[in-house]
Amino acid sequence: MRIEDLAIIGDTQTLAVVGKDGGVHWLCLPRFDSQACFSSLLGGKEHGCWTIAPKEVTRVERRYRKDSLVLETDFVTPTGTVRVTDAMPVRGEAPDVVRVVEGLSGSVEVCVELVIRFDYGRTVPWVRKLDVRLCAVAGPNALVLATPAELHGQDLTTVGRLAIHRGDRVPFTLTWYRSHEAPPRSPDPYVSIDETDRTWRKWTARCQGHAPYCDDIARSLLTLKALTYAPTGGVVAAGTTSLPEAIGGVRNWDYRYCWLRDAAFSLYAMLHAGYHEEAAAWRDWLLRAIAGAPKDLQIMYGPAGERYLDERTLDWLPGYEDSRPVRIGNAAATQLQLDVYGEVLDTFHQARRFGVPTDPDSWPLQRAIADWLESSWQQPDEGLWEIRGPRRDFTFSKVMAWVGMDRVVKAVEQHQMEGPVDRWRRAREAICRDVCEKGWDAERNTFTQSYGSRDLDASLLLIPTVGFLKPHDPRVIGTVAAIERELVRDGFVLRYPTSEGPNIDGLRGSEGAFLACSFWLVDAYVLTGRRKEAWRLFERLLAVRNDLGLMSEEYDVQRKRLVGNFPQAFSHVALVNSARALTTDEGAAQLRKET
Repeated sequence: MRIEDLAIIGDTQTLAVVGKDGGVHWLCLPRFDSQACFSSLLGGKEHGCWTIAPKEVTRVERRYRKDSLVLETDFVTPTGTVRVTDAMPVRGEAPDVVRVVEGLSGSVEVCVELVIRFDYGRTVPWVRKLDVRLCAVAGPNALVLATPAELHGQDLTTVGRLAIHRGDRVPFTLTWYRSHEAPPRSPDPYVSIDETDRTWRKWTARCQGHAPYCDDIARSLLTLKALTYAPTGGVVAAGTTSLPEAIGGVRNWDYRYCWLRDAAFSLYAMLHAGYHEEAAAWRDWLLRAIAGAPKDLQIMYGPAGERYLDERTLDWLPGYEDSRPVRIGNAAATQLQLDVYGEVLDTFHQARRFGVPTDPDSWPLQRAIADWLESSWQQPDEGLWEIRGPRRDFTFSKVMAWVGMDRVVKAVEQHQMEGPVDRWRRAREAICRDVCEKGWDAERNTFTQSYGSRDLDASLLLIPTVGFLKPHDPRVIGTVAAIERELVRDGFVLRYPTSEGPNIDGLRGSEGAFLACSFWLVDAYVLTGRRKEAWRLFERLLAVRNDLGLMSEEYDVQRKRLVGNFPQAFSHVALVNSARALTTDEGAAQLRKET
């Protein structure tokens, strides 16, 4: 299945990936980063899948209920039409997946296949009857299935055939629990779906969108909420691992963690849409996760702030369309990225600007981060994109170091915080001089990816957005023009140059155009007065979403396909911020910098 064929349902602690074929192809329980019990997304049915669908289908139509994360998929067959409604109720006693098959017309034979494989498709569970339910156990994990349908075991699979007539409804409820505990009760499936629908619609009603993109903004914010780990407020980058950045390639990473890089962008999107509680929860997660010595700051953490994200490969999974290896964990967590220090300080700055109540312990931590950054910004690092090669003086890393010093200076100037503001001002000025002297290529009239390099980087589009230079500065205009010449493919933006041979990031092979970077070009167009081009590119970006309004990380301009992990928080946050830049008088000039 193409990534465009995927949908998600979620309970704000994990999510399930559902295909157009009626299969649940990915599900980690009980958290986003837990082991998967359905892993066919990265392999085959034998690695775990739960399919409810007719055998002979002539057409598939699907939709989310309006302003909701309840999914409806209609299967049209030669003998009639059935609907499968999928939902994950907001977490109660235990995580549940609720599925209901409903006859809309005629009579249709529907096939049910339940293949449970714990440990990312490796472990076959012990399955037995439990009262009137079916129970599957392996190690610490257990699932219980409640349904009135007649099912039986066949070749390590639970199967059944249902004759569904117009008006029939057959429910299925799958519930996870710890195998050493008593199985929880299975909720009423019909009540669960209705309550889930009401919960999402109530949340979406708070959204402050901007015409003509109100629905687009709402859907992207719903997706962002679905990627939020409710107990802590952390936002994971995506709900999947190892969906490739290039089909058949090796750029397959685990994105089920919380990146500090995303913090300020996400906070801004939430605050301007009216979701102050969610923004405060994200800010508080950030404060807890980074507590400690500034030198130990990581670029990402687990959903509850976990630091150990050891990377390993799962050799028994062949990968999405043979894209190997399949990885879990992420070794990039140990990298030095100077930009995250600026992102963290900017996040607290944005929260102050919008009146989010402050934690009295947060300012001493910000001061400590600023002091470390003041003495350490000259260090080379791995950069925004987690380059797995030698450390370099990445231009954008230095720009974000400037942002960090700028935000603490403004904390003193505008919010009456206490600190060595004169010293911080001098550091800010020194960083600015350093970037403008060493990161600038006068011959080509552009900033470059790193000092002394001729390569470009799409992150340089953010220079005016974060306030480092004015939008109409000739250096900004020149950099935008250079990126258009060298990094744009069919209108979409690459992160940096790649080829089939060894690349600057230490990996072989190319990757798709990065959707967030393409939205950054929209913002750059707005800032530099090129609004018609901004509108045109924004509409093209909306068109690459799937039929449900969901986006992955990247877009393959040759294959015309979405690639990368799905759904991608960074892409949806960038959409929200670009929509606001295009539709408000304030515009993109205020995306990340103060008035």
